[in-house]
Amino acid sequence: MKNTWIQNTFIVGLMATLSTFAAQAQEVGKVISSTPIIQQVAVPRQVCNNQQVVTEGQKSGAGAAMGAIAGGAVGNQIGNGTGRALATMAGIFGGAIMGDKIEGPSAPEVRNVQSCSQQMFYENRTMAYNVVYEFAGKQYTVQMPQDPGPTVRLQITPVAPAPSNGGYGVPPAGSAPRY
Repeated sequence: MKNTWIQNTFIVGLMATLSTFAAQAQEVGKVISSTPIIQQVAVPRQVCNNQQVVTEGQKSGAGAAMGAIAGGAVGNQIGNGTGRALATMAGIFGGAIMGDKIEGPSAPEVRNVQSCSQQMFYENRTMAYNVVYEFAGKQYTVQMPQDPGPTVRLQITPVAPAPSNGGYGVPPAGSAPRY
């Protein structure tokens, strides 16, 4: 007896499920128009430019070194004792300064410098489509994420008749089919 009850319950449940699928029919509506909804979107991009920059060349330091040696040698020839040491020191500093000036400025250097910045560009993008279609002699409008093409598939679900209580609290029958 227990097995028969389980089998009957299973069969009744299966029939209810199958009747639900049978009640929902797949239909096709004819697309009358499909208008893209376009929105402007800001897109950040990195923009880089190369510029040539002229800088003063760096000295080798050879002029200052040679001047310091020569100045030190000349200063060492002057005086004796503490005076000779001071003259040698003055010769080294004076010679370094003179040697640096004699070496002169080196040739200017030209370098390429890249500078980058973030800039906003605006692009038009299709966000959705306003679709007008015809089904059973009536026109309906719906917004869809893609262009459906020449037809749109519809899922028709029957609605139970409204009770005769004046229609309070009950949505109107005959609403638009869903796609």
